[in-house]
Amino acid sequence: MSYVFDTNAFSQLFHSYYRNRFPTLWEQFDELIENGEITSTREVSREIEEDRVAALRDWAAVQRDLFPAPNAAEAGFVGQIFAVPHFLQIIERKKLLKGGLNADPFIIARAHAIGATVVTLEGEPPNGAKIPNICRHFGIPCMSLEGFMEAEDWTF
Repeated sequence: MSYVFDTNAFSQLFHSYYRNRFPTLWEQFDELIENGEITSTREVSREIEEDRVAALRDWAAVQRDLFPAPNAAEAGFVGQIFAVPHFLQIIERKKLLKGGLNADPFIIARAHAIGATVVTLEGEPPNGAKIPNICRHFGIPCMSLEGFMEAEDWTF
């Protein structure tokens, strides 16, 4: 199985699961990255550049292959997402007015393009326009970080 990680999933790992305290988790996580089973998108790396945890920023800076630029298929799928008027809500009002980063549609598009599962901490509010809502609409698998660990059968 392959996974496309949202910014918040990376953040949760680095904020809560310190490498020196959870070495087995990190060995298994690093192995999945090395095997190409975990990926993300360039837009996530841009959001990570603003993260408060230096360890995450430093790690992401040397993981450039993990954060590829969207390809044509992914860009086309972002257009399909925004063709659903309800999903335009994914662009937060503040970002529309002031500009800003918004990796969410690119995460979903990457998962669609490579047949992967999205890993995010976002919930799925009824009638919402969050990552899980959009994934459900398009039939893209989506799970939480804990769901990811369960799917990989990790116990510590």
